[in-house]
Amino acid sequence: MESKTMQPTPVQTERENLRRVRFTRPALWVQLVLLACLIAGPLVVPSFRAMDVMTKVMIFAVVAASYDLILGYTGILSLAHVTFFGIGAYSMALVVFHSGQAAWYHIPVAMALAVGISGILAVALAFFSLRVKAIFFTMMSLALAEFVFILGDQWHDLTMGEDGVSFSLPGIFSVNWSDGTFLGAALNGRLMTYYFILVASVLLFIGLVRFVRSPVGRVLKSVRDNEQRSTALGYKTFHYKVLSNVFGSVVASLAGVLFAMWLGYVNPTSVLGIPVMLNVLLMVIIGGMGTLYGSIMGAAFIQVAEAWLPDLQKLAMLLLPGVEMAQRLAERWILYFGILFILVVIFFPKGIVGTARDVIARRKLRLAQRDHQTGL
Repeated sequence: MESKTMQPTPVQTERENLRRVRFTRPALWVQLVLLACLIAGPLVVPSFRAMDVMTKVMIFAVVAASYDLILGYTGILSLAHVTFFGIGAYSMALVVFHSGQAAWYHIPVAMALAVGISGILAVALAFFSLRVKAIFFTMMSLALAEFVFILGDQWHDLTMGEDGVSFSLPGIFSVNWSDGTFLGAALNGRLMTYYFILVASVLLFIGLVRFVRSPVGRVLKSVRDNEQRSTALGYKTFHYKVLSNVFGSVVASLAGVLFAMWLGYVNPTSVLGIPVMLNVLLMVIIGGMGTLYGSIMGAAFIQVAEAWLPDLQKLAMLLLPGVEMAQRLAERWILYFGILFILVVIFFPKGIVGTARDVIARRKLRLAQRDHQTGL
């Protein structure tokens, strides 16, 4: 008998086409180049300042992406996202601090503690607030953020109050650990912590990408665009919004653990303050809501600006030592930061990534229309 060859189904064919497109599309190569830069960065530029900026970009890209899941993909404006970030940071700091001596198991214990507390708190906030109007959830989230900030500031026996908590990491992550050089860079605790954070950040970001590309992510977009239609189609929109809020909050708490590991110090202002929340919101807006990858651009924009704009005064003193007006203008770096933000909003109304996607889509549409007319 002749063996029959199995023909692929239309679904299998479409999946295979998607795999090929994903591998050949330019965005994938951009991601690979970015990852290569993050891997090679500390070796090519062995500067602590550059490493510090790259680390904060990675961490806050995850925080902003997790917030974009809630705001950009679900349409929920939460002002308590920084609370879950702070819970993760304090989980890491307090586990080590109150244990007396750092140990390897403290890192997974802190992560488990952060996930547990953040998950329970996010579920409670969602169940009590998401059943009503969105503005009520926003106000409740703001109240929660302020309450946790005051708790961290006043509960001195646990959090050391505004003085904050300093701690050391174990083993190869310790600032005192060193083992020669590697490719010209000092092989020390800072470098090992950097690469640990790099791996963890990439895994968390991939988890977010997989989540929004899953069937759940597609339902969340439908809920954001038209909740009544989603309800009419049989989806329990409340449950999907709770899931989105909990997942994003848990990821933010894990990013908080990484942030505490890098700084070795936390206080209420650095991880629970409203200014941190506003920075995360700016990252999402600058990068583009509902894009996820825009969080990387937004985090890079904010962190690089905060790190390098204050140096304008030193640059003015070096280049124009006798011009007092130039030095005074350079002191007002925060003004230039505001101007940069306004320019981004004007020229990239949907964020950097969102606007770029629109431009590419319009270009593809014009090319398709031209090819169609040529074929006719």
